[in-house]
Amino acid sequence: MRLSGNGVGAMFGTLEARLMRLCWDAAQPLTARAIHERLREEHLVSPLTTTTVLNRLVRKGFLVRARVSGRLHFSARIDESDFVAQASRRAMEGILSLGAEAVTASLVDVLAERDPEQLEELARLIRRRLRERDA
Repeated sequence: MRLSGNGVGAMFGTLEARLMRLCWDAAQPLTARAIHERLREEHLVSPLTTTTVLNRLVRKGFLVRARVSGRLHFSARIDESDFVAQASRRAMEGILSLGAEAVTASLVDVLAERDPEQLEELARLIRRRLRERDA
């Protein structure tokens, strides 16, 4: 996880995040060439670099590669919302390993400063979980 990144950029490098975005936004699996054509509109890299990073994302388990009509097509293994949910949970588990009390206090302080409405949502979620636990 990159502490300086935002959104999926916190989990991927810049090029990886752009490639994942293209795959998530696509209605169907895309060839490396099609992905590269879309990518080069905003990011100048060689086709070889695009293919190399796509294959790295396959090895990491984020993309699936399948041969269709003799060409390799790439697609996201899971949709973006599921990825964000899984990544958020892994990130939170890692952060909590620093010490739950300090992290909890920091989370409340940051939400109070940056997004009071989200702090209210957190309070609502906590109350719901406590009711479920006590039921």
